Amino acid sequence: MFEWIYDPQAWITLATLSLLEIVLGIDNIIFLSILVNKVEAAKRQFARIFGLGLAMVSRIALLLSITWVMRLTEPLITLAGVSVTGRDIILIGGGLFLLWKAATEIFDTVEGDSSEEQATSMAAATSSSFFAIIAQIAIIDIVFSLDSVITAVGLADDVSIMVIAIMLSVGVMMFAAKPIGDYVDAHPSIKVLALAFLVMVGMVLIAEGFGQHIPKGYIYAAMAFSVLVEMLNIRMRKHRGQAG
Repeated sequence: MFEWIYDPQAWITLATLSLLEIVLGIDNIIFLSILVNKVEAAKRQFARIFGLGLAMVSRIALLLSITWVMRLTEPLITLAGVSVTGRDIILIGGGLFLLWKAATEIFDTVEGDSSEEQATSMAAATSSSFFAIIAQIAIIDIVFSLDSVITAVGLADDVSIMVIAIMLSVGVMMFAAKPIGDYVDAHPSIKVLALAFLVMVGMVLIAEGFGQHIPKGYIYAAMAFSVLVEMLNIRMRKHRGQAG
């Protein structure tokens, strides 16, 4: 099972796949950060670890069910000459869910309650709302896991390499999730930007579901540029506040 340990090419594959899994997990971290910040402060770290744990379990479970995953790319039905696969249905459903969730969060952030009222409502949150957020994380984890697993299958031949790469990437995400979540929570403009990213990701998922492939490099480049501009805006506002 671990014969690849003595193969330098296998180690290169493991490093490449781990890096790609981390990049593909950026969407997941953004979504997780937005949802976890709606949980009361004492439970946020547990929610992060639990949510990312779900992501790891779902990816490994899909990986071990590789025959079923590959079958998702086979046509289920044909409508007006267009073949529809199980993967297409999951991507479209996940994209619609992201659009709905992001739009709702943007409205609550921009037009919703004041920060004091939000803090009061958060303090009154019940365990049912906590588990509702965990359920939402679990749903979107499955959607994000599809591309991750399909990428792993395309790059590696050994299942153990794929599992290790997934575990390494989730470990990195667990380390990064808290500082990212805290930063998003401390800067409302970053939260709106992150929600806008989720709208874009939702649209990309829907487009992928309809067979329109959009290179991920363009998406991540747009995200990086937007974050850079917002960092400059935050720095400018900070200097103006100190000058005032």
